[in-house]
Amino acid sequence: MKKMLGVMLLFLIIIPYRVHAETLDCPEVSDLEETTEKDRQEFMEALEGFIKNIYISDDEYGHLYEEWEVITAKPFPDTESSAYDEIYYEMAKNFCGEEVANRSWLTRIYFPKWSGISASNLEGQLFVAKSKENGWFVWFRYH
Repeated sequence: MKKMLGVMLLFLIIIPYRVHAETLDCPEVSDLEETTEKDRQEFMEALEGFIKNIYISDDEYGHLYEEWEVITAKPFPDTESSAYDEIYYEMAKNFCGEEVANRSWLTRIYFPKWSGISASNLEGQLFVAKSKENGWFVWFRYH
């Protein structure tokens, strides 16, 4: 009985960390460009493609993501003045380190067609950075 309990405890301790590590591929800070609010127009153009590729799909729910509004789109260091946005900055620092977070952007997107259907799908959050070689990319999707 003790042996089985020990195995179960070990299983519960190891699995959450393993799943987390497999689902998040942190970018190398040396591969990232430093960006500022001056890069906003370029960022917004890339964001439109991300939303189409990440949220809008051919499955039965893709049409619910076709209408969207940007709630927040700014570099993570600029989120410190917003109590709601700052928590995502802390998440980014926790996931991939402060240097990666400081070179990344937070995007919060509102999907009005999900209203009354699913509260968790009403808003999406993307953590985005700009690669020196390949341009803008999403390194984490929260919702």
